[in-house]
Amino acid sequence: MGLDSNLDFDWRLVRAFLAALDHGSLLAASRALGSSQPTLGRHIAELETQLGVVLFERTGRGLRPTAMAARLAESARAMESGAVSLSRSVSGANATTAGTVRISASQATARQMLPALLVRMRQELPEIQVELVSTNEVSNLLRREADIAIRMTQPTTATVVARRIGRFALGAFAHVDYLRRRGTPRQTAELLRHDVLGYDRIDTIVRMSAQLGTPLQREDFCFRTDDMGAYWEALRQGMGIGFVSESLARTDSQVQRVLPQLKIPSLPVWLAVHREIRTDRRIRAVYDFLARNIPASI
Repeated sequence: MGLDSNLDFDWRLVRAFLAALDHGSLLAASRALGSSQPTLGRHIAELETQLGVVLFERTGRGLRPTAMAARLAESARAMESGAVSLSRSVSGANATTAGTVRISASQATARQMLPALLVRMRQELPEIQVELVSTNEVSNLLRREADIAIRMTQPTTATVVARRIGRFALGAFAHVDYLRRRGTPRQTAELLRHDVLGYDRIDTIVRMSAQLGTPLQREDFCFRTDDMGAYWEALRQGMGIGFVSESLARTDSQVQRVLPQLKIPSLPVWLAVHREIRTDRRIRAVYDFLARNIPASI
């Protein structure tokens, strides 16, 4: 079964369907679209009524797409691509550099690197307003959740142009109060006897420790969070040993490096933009500024 060409579809219904499909719950989908859960639920129910099919099974853990939802997804994404292309054609016709550019970046990037850069950009491009989305989730450039994204992983979508422009040099660090209290580890295996700070849903530290020969599991972390501000503050308060960028650690003289022999792989910094958007002078100006000014080593 496909989308019936005789039906007069409301594009909002298709957007709601795709958001629910991608995010797995009404709450997450409503946040992504800037809508309310009841509204999103009504849109999905209306689409199901129009199509005469069930698209999602409601479970205690969210929404489970049916086989029919999977079959319709390709057609729905084709509709989405066409709508977005139409929108870009209209916005791209504006040749001015004035206006708003929405940038998505990880919490660490948004807090450590971007503020100083945006001050300089304000002086160079004063006619541009910036919307900064600080999130560890990958924003979808195709759907205009962001115009430009700064990511730690290389985008694989064919319509996204990505350029590797820098790296985050990482290390293991702890506050001097913690080291006075618990001692300084000399060998990586000693980490298992220390309080180690980890992430919650992000598996970077787990994967990294396995590569370094001292595998750490979730249960080995005395504290877990994906909020980098809270993570850094916990480290600064002496809760335990954490893994942060060298540039961030240098901002507090009471935070010291431990296990300098650890050869922790650096995190790449990718600057990404939808290839069609690069013809927009406003977004291109911001993209070029970031490409020129983001340091090679952060």
